[in-house]
Amino acid sequence: MNELGSRRLFFKYAVPQMVGLLFNSIYLIMDGVFIGNRLGRIGMAAAAISVPVIEILIAISMALASGAGIMISDRLGRERLGEALRIFKASILLSALVGSAVALLGNHFCHGIAGFLGATPGIHDQAVGYLRYIVLFSPFLLFSFLLGGLARNDGRPGLAMTALTLGSLSNVVLDYLFLFPMDMGIEGAALATAIGPVVSVIVLLPHFLLKRGRLYLEKATIRWKDWLDILRLGSPSFVMEFSIGIITFIYNVAIVKNGYGEIGLAAYLVIGYMMLIFLTLFLGMAEGLQPVFSYLQSVGNHGKNDELLSFARCFFLAIGISCYMGIVLFGRDFISIFSPEEIAMIDLAEKASPVYFAGFFLAGFNILAISFRQSTGRTRSAMAISLLRSVAIPPVLIGLLPLILGRESIWACHSLAEAGTACYIFKTTRRNERWEERWENRLPRYTVEDERTTRSGPSTSRST
Repeated sequence: MNELGSRRLFFKYAVPQMVGLLFNSIYLIMDGVFIGNRLGRIGMAAAAISVPVIEILIAISMALASGAGIMISDRLGRERLGEALRIFKASILLSALVGSAVALLGNHFCHGIAGFLGATPGIHDQAVGYLRYIVLFSPFLLFSFLLGGLARNDGRPGLAMTALTLGSLSNVVLDYLFLFPMDMGIEGAALATAIGPVVSVIVLLPHFLLKRGRLYLEKATIRWKDWLDILRLGSPSFVMEFSIGIITFIYNVAIVKNGYGEIGLAAYLVIGYMMLIFLTLFLGMAEGLQPVFSYLQSVGNHGKNDELLSFARCFFLAIGISCYMGIVLFGRDFISIFSPEEIAMIDLAEKASPVYFAGFFLAGFNILAISFRQSTGRTRSAMAISLLRSVAIPPVLIGLLPLILGRESIWACHSLAEAGTACYIFKTTRRNERWEERWENRLPRYTVEDERTTRSGPSTSRST
């Protein structure tokens, strides 16, 4: 990595992961389109019950991948391959344990989980049928993201992108096959979703089993501290990923409370699909840069790290502005794909989306800051930013702003939360820079002549 320029590093690591996650988001959207067209509103409602479970599983897998990736990149940068292999094995075992627990407990309590997540008697059986496949195949979902992240840390970002892409495409093909020619109903849609990660794992496994890189399984003693460190370092990624679900839940409650009713919920569902694409671009690039940030930090190349961060900020900003222009110009066309006959819903979503996404270019800035601080060992700072933009600022704004400015202001709350978080990042960054500058100014400054003096004795020439 040291030999490559910052721009080449960015395009080698950030863009492939962005593309892979984008395909992953598109297949989730296509899943909704297939179910809606084949099974109607009841099928969509039944599948929607499992969305929080899927989001939690993805958030857990992101936490494991990023936590292990940070530790492995640090060890590889310091040429401690044995420790890197030990952490690799620890992350695999931890993922297997978590996945097995979810599969066993989730299958046992499937009916209770469906009821807790809001399944009504009319859709309960279909919701359980969909949910059962999701929890049963959960180990593959965890492994697909974990192995993809570790492949990036092992210098194979293209392989990670290919695995995610093929898994997503297989889900789209199987959705059509299971729902239309084979007429398998909601269970067919669930099975298609569950098989996608299996394809990704099959693509990724040969890299590690055939020792095509530096990471592979070997005999190593697992330490409890490794597991705790993986979870600790990965916790900001968990919050960052799960924040989509948190904000969606808060908005759903507020939309009903402010009198928008079913039309408002339907409009926000479509806005949520746009939000998923928007944030996936940023999350993918940030995850792709994690091994680079961690590696450069471990080898002490802070100059290139700062240069890469500056370029990434500009690129994230350009992506954010481009996406916003796309929403303004083509938002109605996208919204109409889901329910062309629902004119009232389309009008509301079209009106709300430019306000909702106005500050989302700052979301990229915030996500990048979380990834950078997390990757360079500032886990508490990364966690603080993750919590600010998910569970701290949004509920306050969504609760208070409509009371002061009217219910229309609810659509601006998410962007205002991102703006407030960006202000916090800017303030803390400037404060840290001033502190470092003051600290450096207190240190004595030596010249080359000082080094000679230290080695050979006093000299008549001394500079400070």
